[in-house]
Amino acid sequence: MIAALQPLTPLQWLALVHPVLIILFVYPVIGATIRLGILARERRLEINPIAPTVPVEHVDHGRWATAGLLVAVLFALSHDLAAADAGLSSWVLAILQASGVVLAFLALLRTRRLALRLLFAWSCWLFLLLITIQPLLVTDRALAAPAVWQSHTWGGLLLLAFLLLTMACQREIAGRLWVRRLHVSLNVLVALLLATQAITGTRDLWLG
Repeated sequence: MIAALQPLTPLQWLALVHPVLIILFVYPVIGATIRLGILARERRLEINPIAPTVPVEHVDHGRWATAGLLVAVLFALSHDLAAADAGLSSWVLAILQASGVVLAFLALLRTRRLALRLLFAWSCWLFLLLITIQPLLVTDRALAAPAVWQSHTWGGLLLLAFLLLTMACQREIAGRLWVRRLHVSLNVLVALLLATQAITGTRDLWLG
């Protein structure tokens, strides 16, 4: 006999928000971003006479993918805090830090100077890191090698670091060859991390 399905608890519903956002939004948008990046390169090399709007769309898709990943990570960290029965002080601190993530990201989108863009990208990532290393959460995540390299959480933070750095350097990519090469190299790593994140995320959901 098949056992009757049990209704999900609010905490279990919250746990599903992160993977649902990643599967339905982040991965498809990143796929489109990669495709648009290839087309933008073909246009720059005059291989394919595509519309001049394609490079702009490539940048916009990258921003949406990074923003979507940030939101998904914040939901995942919220679930972890709820699962750890975090007290009021932990929630207040996390909310303040999450506000820092959002404000720094918005500032990154609006700022033109490279130094400030790098600063806001670093600040955004740092606020995420501060939420992650709260004592209630860090006990569930090994900090010692090699476990840290198998961690979905730390892999996600590394992925976001690469995406935020790419956003910070976006205005320099078209005009500087070495920045363009750095951009391509980072995004090869991003593609590999997306694959490993899919594996570790599925593993964590399977193990509960």
